[in-house]
Amino acid sequence: MESLERFQQSRAVIEDFSSRTLAAISSDFGRLHYVSSLKDSYSGRYEHDGLTSLYPENAVQAALSHCHEELFSRILETPLKEQEGDLRACFNMAGEKFWDAVESWLENPNFRGMCPEGMPDYLDDLFCSNLRALLAIFSSRKSN
Repeated sequence: MESLERFQQSRAVIEDFSSRTLAAISSDFGRLHYVSSLKDSYSGRYEHDGLTSLYPENAVQAALSHCHEELFSRILETPLKEQEGDLRACFNMAGEKFWDAVESWLENPNFRGMCPEGMPDYLDDLFCSNLRALLAIFSSRKSN
């Protein structure tokens, strides 16, 4: 019975977080970047005051971890050409600072921070490789 209750709590957190927060972000890369930014690199725990004020801590951790893994997997399952469009939409959120955002990611390629814990290394490597390639494509187009 306890595991069913935990499942229902996590599901409620996922629905709340997806409909209120993630829905406002227009790209999967943007959503992934946001979710990964909620994770404390030292403790490995997700920090979201709004959710923890409404739901039990363990449900919030499980839900945000699930969202992180789902977004990461969704991006990897997307063809590279579509990933390019999605990443462009992510950077378009920066408006006039589009190229500044691209340059920032090129200069500080800490993409592994966007990879959820527990994923196989080859998936992390693939994600980082794809992201470097997409950034190189954007950078090459700027100089044209």
